[in-house]
Amino acid sequence: MLIAGFPAPALGTNCWIVAPAAGEQCVIIDPGIGVVDQLEDVLTKHRLHPAAVILTHGHIDHTFSVAPVCGAKDIPAYIHPADADQLADPWSYIGAPKGTPMFGLEYTEPSDVKALADGETITLAGVEITTTLAPGHTPGSLVFGVETPDAPVLFSGDLLFAGSIGRVDLPGGSAQAMLESLARVVLPMDDATVVKPGHGPDTTIARERATNPYLLQVATDLPRTGL
Repeated sequence: MLIAGFPAPALGTNCWIVAPAAGEQCVIIDPGIGVVDQLEDVLTKHRLHPAAVILTHGHIDHTFSVAPVCGAKDIPAYIHPADADQLADPWSYIGAPKGTPMFGLEYTEPSDVKALADGETITLAGVEITTTLAPGHTPGSLVFGVETPDAPVLFSGDLLFAGSIGRVDLPGGSAQAMLESLARVVLPMDDATVVKPGHGPDTTIARERATNPYLLQVATDLPRTGL
């Protein structure tokens, strides 16, 4: 299994590339703002051929380069239906007038968008990916699970970071839904699971279970609240 990634130059959103091996087809996760050149360098280095883009959620820092990447490679973009409207109108989620240039750049909507469902297992580019709905950061936030020979891997988007979690104060965010997602999705996971988040460095479920204050809170409250 080949997993490569790099932070976008704007806002540090991690863009991930997953393939069975070098020289194969691949899946691109969350191509953010200004990543096109970096992404092309990774694809060239590993001789990869994109088959699809999949999105953990609809925020613009995770989706900005979807249209140019999908258009250039003639591939679809996948997102949960609850966040799909953000691909058409990302401005409403940051309180800006529609069509406002973002970071001095023009945003365009991808033309081929497909739906991802909760609890679905799909195979793209020879990679089996499990999708799990985990609202809180946005209503349609998903995490993606991939099994590798070394350990399970979780692409956590903005649900879980090393030592923290995604913000819940933007339109569509919910603190209660976030806590419920952490309890339902994250706490039952294998400690060996490697977490590749939407921002910041990799971590593991074991490390977060032991040190992340939000997971510690959820684990403490779980018997009392029944989350």
